[in-house]
Amino acid sequence: MAGFERRTLAPPVEAVRESYAPECLVLDAGADFETLPPEAAEELGLLVEALNPAAYPADWLPEDAPAQLRRYAGGDFTIGMPGDGTVVRTRQTEPPTVIAKKRAEGTPEDFLGFLFAEAFVELSLGVPEHFLPFFGESYRDLAAATPLGPNETYQLAAALFDAWVGLAAREEFAGWSPDESGESHPAVHTAWVDAGERLTGRLDDLPGEVARGKTSFTAATEYACAAVKHDLDLPAPFSALDTDAYRDHGPEYAVRWAEKTFGSLAE
Repeated sequence: MAGFERRTLAPPVEAVRESYAPECLVLDAGADFETLPPEAAEELGLLVEALNPAAYPADWLPEDAPAQLRRYAGGDFTIGMPGDGTVVRTRQTEPPTVIAKKRAEGTPEDFLGFLFAEAFVELSLGVPEHFLPFFGESYRDLAAATPLGPNETYQLAAALFDAWVGLAAREEFAGWSPDESGESHPAVHTAWVDAGERLTGRLDDLPGEVARGKTSFTAATEYACAAVKHDLDLPAPFSALDTDAYRDHGPEYAVRWAEKTFGSLAE
């Protein structure tokens, strides 16, 4: 793939970076990727002060875990995984790095600005950059709690992690309104609100779509969990993820939710 270039942010987005992650490096990637190929990762190493590849215990993974997840858990320097979206953040570099994939060129500018701002906030919160360190050994319990195959289990875990991060981050997003106290970022706040409004149309009927076979349960979970960061009302059973209990108890709560939800679906 082509290399990286430093990105100049629009002033409202740069203001968010300065507030939340002033030390981070912001780059444009010359191509799209799910996971950076090794040669690109090596090039990234030339732009930062140090690399700190993450590794996780192999026994966190069920035996049928996707190969890419096994590589991520291993010691190889891995940036980006399926489902990460247009903008990727990592603390496996010093300083932390935020990377826009090539497809960012076709993303509406206001929404892209929110995606960058979201990454800066998440860096400031210190949340993991992937669901595996979030779930840890509980990932095997999540897999056991569902009848899903390994790829759908991955998709479900990524969605549940997205919701948990959204519970923490949305308080910052809401606080950017000029009507709230504290530091205001009105332009990016408007982009956050607009992005949420685009999700509202399908939320109420998500359970019906699943019941009619129009949408898979995992796809519906992805959609609902993406709405958490926008502070939208969710239908059951997804509304149980929009709770202080989930924010406080994280993976254990997610596993219990999966056990209860898939148990109900089987009845």
